[in-house]
Amino acid sequence: MPRADFYLIDKPRFREQPLLLVCALAKKAFAAQQPTLILTRDYAQAEALDELLWAFDEDVLIPHQLAGDDDDADTAVLIVPPGIETADRPLLINLRGSCPVGRFQRMLEVVAADPAEAEDSL
Repeated sequence: MPRADFYLIDKPRFREQPLLLVCALAKKAFAAQQPTLILTRDYAQAEALDELLWAFDEDVLIPHQLAGDDDDADTAVLIVPPGIETADRPLLINLRGSCPVGRFQRMLEVVAADPAEAEDSL
């Protein structure tokens, strides 16, 4: 059974730009050498996260890409929009509204501080 942790979007900087929390989690995962999947709710969110990860920290390059290329297995962080199949990884960051199916050791769920904001926050 995988371990599940919940990250609450509660800090002001994360409330203004919730994907910054996802970038911070991806940075920690990369530093810990944990191959990571980030399941996004749609392709637009995947593209937004891809761009934000390039600019997130000017001192650290987080190797990442949108899933679906031949070199997916060699990339530390894969951003996976719906409809793209990928191999499982030890760590999963879930931004979707549903529980993912797969074999992973740990899942990080990013949730809004106010459930009424959950639909719009990520």
